[in-house]
This record gives sequence, structure tokens and C-alpha cells, in this order.
Amino acid sequence: MATPVDTSVTEVRTEAAPAKAIEGRSLGRIAWSRLKRDRVAMSGGVVVLLLILMAIFAPFIVKLLGHPPNDFHQDTALLDPSLGNLPRGGFLFPNSGISKDYLFGMEPLNGRDLFSRVVYGARISLLIAFLATVLSVFIGATLGVIAGFFGGWVDTLISRAMDLFLAFPLLVFAMAIVGILPDTAFGLSGNGLRIAMLIFVIGFFNWPYVARIVRGQALSLREREFIDAARSLGARGPYIVFREMLPNLIAPILIYTTLTIPTNVLFEAGLSFLGVGIQAPTASWGGMLGKATEYYNVPHFMFFPGMAIFVTVLAFNLFGDGLRDALDPKGKR
Repeated sequence: MATPVDTSVTEVRTEAAPAKAIEGRSLGRIAWSRLKRDRVAMSGGVVVLLLILMAIFAPFIVKLLGHPPNDFHQDTALLDPSLGNLPRGGFLFPNSGISKDYLFGMEPLNGRDLFSRVVYGARISLLIAFLATVLSVFIGATLGVIAGFFGGWVDTLISRAMDLFLAFPLLVFAMAIVGILPDTAFGLSGNGLRIAMLIFVIGFFNWPYVARIVRGQALSLREREFIDAARSLGARGPYIVFREMLPNLIAPILIYTTLTIPTNVLFEAGLSFLGVGIQAPTASWGGMLGKATEYYNVPHFMFFPGMAIFVTVLAFNLFGDGLRDALDPKGKR
């Protein structure tokens, strides 16, 4: 007589160890895991985040660590840079007035707090750079994908417009248009009008750069199978452009955005340095550098706003390079 087989142990083991479902990962999670492994890019991203927080909470930071950016302290200011009659500020900048009350020292003659002006200058530079980049990316991405998808005379027209804008002397034009601004226009006045005009000039005339990148990607995407499938299902051109192609162009657009912001920071600083950007007493990094050229023997006046621009541009570039490698690992060098 056959002995019955006891299957209770097998059943218990089977019930105790159920098969684990395989969990898929989205492209965003895969890119984030790559980006987290890039320490240089993450360091740049942390610095970018800190700069943004500094610009947002500038009044609180200045209230805690400095003095109002436009307050004069002429009683303790350096009246004559050649005399060096300020309290010593350390080995690097001995006559800057650097102390626990003035972390970056004081401006010559009027004695304004340099730390506070650098912090408030971040607001101007980042605001103009961010909004100008958004404007240029929006126009460039839209026109680039339209040119790449439709081709023909549409592509020719947009491409020739790109060539026209790329050949335009942007710096000279920006200096001319900002230099002849009236005191009041479009319901704005003063530096508010200048900020709006700088955003328009920088953003509107820089769209061809991103448009060329997006157009090249769109020319490749329109020959892909999912575009043919959308056409076979009766989808019209606008639907394919905005619902099928643009989502697949997010990666190059994001990469270009992070690399364009520091360029716009430098452009705004250059205009303010030349005297056609933000006007005094509003603090801006470029304006501070332009004023510092009058006091070449007071190096701290130029060092701190210059370092602010340097750190900002470097941080955005490092983060942009890491983001490019994370979103497009095949193009990694």
C-alpha cells in the first residue's frame, strides 16, 4: 500500500514566500538615480538651490547678518582709498572694514554694506536670467518643433528667421534700446521698466539657439514609428506636435535651459557693468563691478560681486552637464 505524501510543509513554504512582483521604473526615476551618483552635478545643484533661497529670503538674511543695502555709513567709511583709514579686515583685504558686522566689508566713500548688496544683487541677476530663459525657451521650443515637424516652406521661413536673429548684434541693440528708455512706459517706471526691457531683449533675441536644437531633434522624431502610428489613427498636425513630439523633447529642452541661465546672468551683468542695465541705488552684481573699477586699489569691492557671478555660473554649468549625462547617457563623453 502506497504511503501518502505529506504536502503541508510544501504548501506552507509556498504560502510563506510568495513571488515578488517586478516593479518597473520610469525614465524620470532612472535619470534621477544617475544624477544622484554624479557628486559634482549634485554639488552644483545644491549651490544653485542655495542661491535661489538666498535671493528669495534676502530681506531676512540681511536683517540677520547685515545692514540695509542702501544705508550709508560714512562715519566709518573709507574716505580716501589711498589712506587706508578703515579697521583692518584680515590678511587678504587689510583695509576693507571686514568684521562681524560687515562680513564682506564696506563700499568706499559711502560705507554701504557690501554683503547686503551682494545678497540683494542675486535677486536682480537670477530674476532676469530665469524669466529671460523661460521666454527664449518657450519661443524657441515652439518654433523649433513646428519647423522640424511640418518642414517645407514653414521650415524655410522659421530657419531664415533664425539666421536673421543670430546675425543681429544683440549687445549693441540691447545697449541702444535700454539706453534710450524713457522714465515711464507700459505702466512701468524706473528699474522696473529696465528689468522688463532686459527680460524682453535677452529672451526674445536668444530663442534661435534653442530653436535650432529642437528643430534637429524634431526632424529625427517625425520619422519614428509612434508618429506614423498617430498619423494612421487620424491625428492632426497640432495634436502630434504638442502631444507626441514635445514630451519627447523635454530632456534636451531642460538641458539647454540649465546651460542658458548662466549665460543670461553674464549678459545682464555685462549690461549693468556698461551702465545701461540696472541703475543705482538698486544693487546688481554687474553694476557693483562697474563701480568697483573706480577704486582699483580697494580689491574687496570687486572681489565679492565677481565671485558671486563666478560661483553662480559655475554651479549652473556643473549641474547642467550632470543633467545632460543623466538624461542622455549615450551622449556621455
